[in-house]
Amino acid sequence: MPFWCVHKWLGMGVKTSNAYGSISITDEAIAQVAGSAALGCYGIVDLVSKKFSDSLADMFRRHRSSKGVRVTTYGDRIYIELFVFVKYGVSIEAVAQSLKNTVKYSVQNFTNMVVDTINVNVIGVKI
Repeated sequence: MPFWCVHKWLGMGVKTSNAYGSISITDEAIAQVAGSAALGCYGIVDLVSKKFSDSLADMFRRHRSSKGVRVTTYGDRIYIELFVFVKYGVSIEAVAQSLKNTVKYSVQNFTNMVVDTINVNVIGVKI
């Protein structure tokens, strides 16, 4: 079963505690950080939803930077799936690797949690 199907039985977001109290970060907040980082990567033209129902939901979201980003959390682990359009003429492999590194760094820095997996789905190429 793909990891994003697991979220139906798991809690949404990550939680951590320290001497001062507890912190909860929602999946939507993590998706916004991942989406913003992804859009800043060289070679990424746009994030896009894979399913039509996701596209409809994205139209009504407050924060469009999370469009095309699916986040699932399990304990203190974060799983991210990105759906992107890349720029014509770039190396898809190089852009995908750079995208993974940038998103992983940004999300781990933001949440102080471990990003376990990042899957990059190239939906298309734009000129």
